[in-house]
Amino acid sequence: MTRLAPGLTIGFKTSPQGVDLATLDAAWRLAGTLDVFDVGWVNDHLTDSALDRGGSSLEPLTLLASLAHHVPGKWLGTAVLSNTFRHPSMLAKEATVLDNLTGGRFILGLGAGWHPGEHEAFGIPLPPPVERFDRYESSLRVLRALFSEEARRQPGVDLDDPFVPLRGATNEPGTVRRGGPLVWLGGQKRRGIELAARFADGWPMPGNMPGDVGYFASRRDEIRRALEAAGRDPDDFSFAGQVVSRSTASSRREALAAAEAFVRAGADHVIVGIAAAEGPAALAAAAREVAEPLRARFG
Repeated sequence: MTRLAPGLTIGFKTSPQGVDLATLDAAWRLAGTLDVFDVGWVNDHLTDSALDRGGSSLEPLTLLASLAHHVPGKWLGTAVLSNTFRHPSMLAKEATVLDNLTGGRFILGLGAGWHPGEHEAFGIPLPPPVERFDRYESSLRVLRALFSEEARRQPGVDLDDPFVPLRGATNEPGTVRRGGPLVWLGGQKRRGIELAARFADGWPMPGNMPGDVGYFASRRDEIRRALEAAGRDPDDFSFAGQVVSRSTASSRREALAAAEAFVRAGADHVIVGIAAAEGPAALAAAAREVAEPLRARFG
């Protein structure tokens, strides 16, 4: 089974832009005491994605490694990493560390990459869409190879790939979870959906479209059809809706209403985003006024 649990699971998301490490550390320390949350999520940006250039942002994989000890027993996830930022072989090694650190509870969320300003500022190529998705597919092939049983020992694995050929590559020590971490892909259109049906265990709706239940439902239907066409069971695949719990009671009521609508539309996971800079108080309010009522209604 690749779903996190048979029923509904709920996550919190602290997008690490415009926030200091001490504030995040305090919020995650509190999260470890909140049973209502099953997963802690972060996103992946080099700068503030709300801006064309600049703005503070903390790197997510090292951040998760620093925060994981606060939330033992919970899943950790990235929603989603930019494929353009990391070499896929290095990403496989980084994901393996987080898989071991969490006892097999790491969700590797990955997308093709999109923010032009970040790429230009740091000298990272952002290829045209066709090449970008070719490289995205290449990374998924590399990850699958390095998470395989063959990669756990010599002589390793070979992969004839136009971008990242592997020759006797091993991933030692291997992951706790056989087959590697769960992989959630953020594709939206035809090719992204096809890749999700081939490689993914789940799909999170875009973080910049929180609360858009209609969009979620349309993409969910398309992905389910693609899974069936690929000979996979759509019921063993996770679909996550995202809501934002802001600093007002009215915002949290809206977040709860949207979360309930996502579950009715077929979401088995709901990500509750908070204003990370507001720290533990924002997380506590989201737990009390969004996650707990949602759990009470849907189990």
